[in-house]
Amino acid sequence: MLCPSPNLSASEKRTLIHSGVSVTRFGVHKRVDDTLVDWFELIVEEHKRQPFDILHAYFLTQAGFVATYTGKYLNLPSVVSIRGNDIERAMFEPAKFSHVMYALQNASAVTTNASELMKKAEALIDREVSLIPNGVDTEHFKPIERNEVLAEMLGLVVRQKKEQRVIGFAGELREKKGLTVLLRSYAQVNKDQPITLLIVGDVRAGEDKKSFDDLKSSIPNSKIIVTGHVSNNDLPSYYSLMEVFVHPSLRDGMPNALLEAMACEKPVIATPVGGVLDVVSDCENGRIVAVNDVNSLTTVIQELLSDNILRKELGSLARKTILNNFTPQKELDGNLFLYRNLGLRV
Repeated sequence: MLCPSPNLSASEKRTLIHSGVSVTRFGVHKRVDDTLVDWFELIVEEHKRQPFDILHAYFLTQAGFVATYTGKYLNLPSVVSIRGNDIERAMFEPAKFSHVMYALQNASAVTTNASELMKKAEALIDREVSLIPNGVDTEHFKPIERNEVLAEMLGLVVRQKKEQRVIGFAGELREKKGLTVLLRSYAQVNKDQPITLLIVGDVRAGEDKKSFDDLKSSIPNSKIIVTGHVSNNDLPSYYSLMEVFVHPSLRDGMPNALLEAMACEKPVIATPVGGVLDVVSDCENGRIVAVNDVNSLTTVIQELLSDNILRKELGSLARKTILNNFTPQKELDGNLFLYRNLGLRV
């Protein structure tokens, strides 16, 4: 794996090898084109040291362009994978559009993780796009007993050891992920019954953080917890604290947090964007609400909080969905099938 890192100085390299996987991170330059040149040269250098069989880029812009161009230069097959923002936004940016189109037109194969993104890619190019959904480890992400130690630490137990009701979100909260609608819906629910909003992750710095702080300060008697970064190992314990998981994105690819929560048997509420509709069917294994609809989201949160049987039912069906369709093995099989079609013996 070769990837740029803003945490390293320009042209600095660091390699970590663990369980047969080599990850090399390199520093970025102020100018994007200088970073892309470094990326290209690093791949060529590594190929001389230990030849590659295929180049696979997990993002269309920049990574996809570099992998496709370098693959042609080295006479290697290349695969580019569309993940979300790379086609929903980058194709509207003149500075990135040429990179997007070069990768889509010249890569040996194109994949995506969501039907909606496949449709958008096929509107740009007349070629096959393979659908390979994300998978999550259902042995790690699974239903567990509520972690009472963590609940105490976060202040989710109030007088007489009464449990605080919790709705949750996981990931980097920002406007694209529905920051405003989430907080406004939380404010309406919190008027009728005191609840906690647990944000497992961070709020994006800058305008998003300012909006978050302004909205939070306007909610009387709010209890909103932002955990900061949580390791993958610890995530199931945080999901165990949630009664309802909410993912009100305005745009998205195939959100891993949604898959993780479903694997943990949490009833989920999401919006019909990106790959969400490949995963969630309304009233069957979760709930779907319209994008940017505060009142609908509020109503559905209240319905689920008031119905223990429905929450348990939707949570159970959510996990079955993940077990049947969104496992790492299915994702691996999809990629191996693609590699074999490109002539690799794997």
